Amino acid sequence: MEIRKVVPSGYCKGVVNAIRLAKKTREENPDEKIYVLGMLVHNSYVSKELADLGIVTLDDTYASKSDLLDQIDEGIVIFTAHGIADAIKEKALAKGFRYVDATCVDVLKTQNIIKEYLDRNYDVIYFGKKRHPEAEAVLAISDRIHLVADEEDLNDLQIANDKIFLTNQTTMSYLELSDLMKAAKAKYPKIVMEGEICNATSSRQLAVSDLEDCDLLYVVGDVKSNNTGKLVDIGRKKGIRKVFLIQSYKDISHEDLKDVNKIYVTAGTSTPPKLIDEVISYLSSQSADQLTD
Repeated sequence: MEIRKVVPSGYCKGVVNAIRLAKKTREENPDEKIYVLGMLVHNSYVSKELADLGIVTLDDTYASKSDLLDQIDEGIVIFTAHGIADAIKEKALAKGFRYVDATCVDVLKTQNIIKEYLDRNYDVIYFGKKRHPEAEAVLAISDRIHLVADEEDLNDLQIANDKIFLTNQTTMSYLELSDLMKAAKAKYPKIVMEGEICNATSSRQLAVSDLEDCDLLYVVGDVKSNNTGKLVDIGRKKGIRKVFLIQSYKDISHEDLKDVNKIYVTAGTSTPPKLIDEVISYLSSQSADQLTD
């Protein structure tokens, strides 16, 4: 059984920076209460690591960021890598909190492009995942931003403005974005479009698309991670016969390994390197056991 790690995989610069900022905030404020408004990055192991430092993650899929702020009365608030609405920053300051903004630079870049088009009186179609914090932060910018999660949503749109700009959440699938752009161009021939999938996401997706002779693909990451889920989707669309999302080596089943010769391991951009290494180490031990049986 041959085991290979897909390159690139794992942490991106935005995740590394967010974790660095959180740890630095604790180091510089050893006695302060510190809260993260949502998951700093979408990985439960990272949230546990922060909890071990006394940093509390306030996470509720169905609670708004404003509601989460209302759960605390003092301390320092960290905004996640996914971006945050200006109104939430203002509310935090009004409540007397200090805040640390860990928004990824690629997310900020997309937000700034959207604002430029809004200033030029465009309506914006934003391809993203419903209820995802990155999408929610963008939607808070203006009511002229229209979220679409798929082509069905696009077909339901009725925009009177003839000036329309389309862009996307940074962690979407490049395959889905390409299809959506074609459909948007057919519906709105004058539309202006700019793909904003970040380099870390696209490079990891392309690496999976380029795999050859792969019998089994493990994608290591959290179920809440959008870019991790997209790696699973791309692996399946490529035709890899076994593709599994796992959070750690503990999720590996012996049934998965039956009739398998070549295994590849990749990971979402919020997956700690330690988890990837543990998966590869575990698979290597299983391969060694097979040779001695």
